[in-house]
Amino acid sequence: MFSGRRVALFSLTILLTACETPRARVTPLTDDYGDSIRLGPPARRVVSLSPAITEIIFTIGAGSRLVGRTKYDLWPDSARLVHSVGDGMRPNVEAILAVHPDLVVIYASQDNRPATLRLRAAGVNTLALRGDHIAEFRRVVQLLGAILGDSARAKVVADSVYHTLDSVRTMTAALPRPTVFWHVWDAPVITLGRGSFMSELVDIAGGKNVYGDFPSPSVNVSLEDVSRRNPDVILAGPVGKQQIESDPRWRIIRAVREGRVLVVDTGVVARPSVRLGEAAVLIANLLHPGSLR
Repeated sequence: MFSGRRVALFSLTILLTACETPRARVTPLTDDYGDSIRLGPPARRVVSLSPAITEIIFTIGAGSRLVGRTKYDLWPDSARLVHSVGDGMRPNVEAILAVHPDLVVIYASQDNRPATLRLRAAGVNTLALRGDHIAEFRRVVQLLGAILGDSARAKVVADSVYHTLDSVRTMTAALPRPTVFWHVWDAPVITLGRGSFMSELVDIAGGKNVYGDFPSPSVNVSLEDVSRRNPDVILAGPVGKQQIESDPRWRIIRAVREGRVLVVDTGVVARPSVRLGEAAVLIANLLHPGSLR
């Protein structure tokens, strides 16, 4: 088994056991909508409308302050005990207000802009964040640490994740780089461009995204074009693998015919959060089985 898994588990242990430090007061800041917002003392009742943010909040030791999360926030197990307010995209504002938050953290998409304005109009501090790239992870974590009153622990979290990523990158640097097609959706067929952190994870894990020439996070493609690009392996979730292997149209792709559709744990790899290091280890083990010890 890839020794990097032990690195990732060790790093997560550090994250979950780091000691708290005195809380700090937060001054005005600009969120990812470009809005200037003012936050006072550390929030006591927080709603997270992003699974990645929920994971970060628990890991920096502030999970007990969560009074709301989305129905997709299932890690760590303690998150399941937090009241679900439904979807994180175009969320139910009334359901959020019903839990009386003093802070809502929302994903900064245009779809969420109306809900953000309504929450602020209701007097709720609402922070919009969009950390879609690995390079942005530290900023998001440290901002949440400052807002929730534990900047020191947030720094430990960020340092530990980047340490694991750097270790995986180093251990795969000298290995051959298999070309990868990442199956995201089946109808239409959607894959990842280099604008996605998941494509960045493929690179760190010692692979090469065959659609890395597209700058966008996602790309609609044809099976004929996938066949022309001829990936060495296909990464897919469990459902995606079943769709590929049950549909004869996919057999125009050599990797499908030769049984090289590899299953990834989407709960680990599909969120730009504290499990980024673990995700890189998982992908590296799939792309380089038995090569790293």
